[in-house]
Amino acid sequence: MTVPTWPVDLPRPQRRGFQGQLVDPRSKRKADTGIPGYRRRWSQTARDIQMTLKVTRSQKAVFDRFLEETIDMGAIAFYMPDPTTDGWQFLTADGQPFLTSEGAPVLLAAQWLCMLGDEMPQERIEGIRTVISFSIVVLP
Repeated sequence: MTVPTWPVDLPRPQRRGFQGQLVDPRSKRKADTGIPGYRRRWSQTARDIQMTLKVTRSQKAVFDRFLEETIDMGAIAFYMPDPTTDGWQFLTADGQPFLTSEGAPVLLAAQWLCMLGDEMPQERIEGIRTVISFSIVVLP
C-alpha cells in the first residue's frame, strides 16, 4: 500500500495561524525535595503543527475528499510538502539566490510524513473563501 500524498491543488498554509512545537520526549521524575529530575521517554520526537488554509469552494471539496476518503478521516498517515522549506529558494552565504547555469533559481524540496492531529479540522467563512484550521503531527 502506498502512502497518500497531500493534494497539489491545495494552497500553502497561511503564515498567520501556523505554529509548531516539539512533543516533549521527557519523563518527569517526582522528587520529594530539591529540583525535579527528567529522563528521555523515547529517542525520536514528533512535532505538533497548527495550520490554516484559505481555500476556494473547489479547493474545499478537494480538502474534504482528501480528509474523508484518502486518509480515512485522519486514520492514515500521508506525505505533505514541508511548508517551512519546500519551494523556497536556496540562498548563498550572503543571502543571494543560488542559480542554475541557465539562471533559474534552485528551489528546496522537503516533505513530512504526518497524520491528522487529535481534533478534526474547523472551518469558518471569510468573504467568498473558507478558512480551514487543523493540526497535524509530523512523525519522526
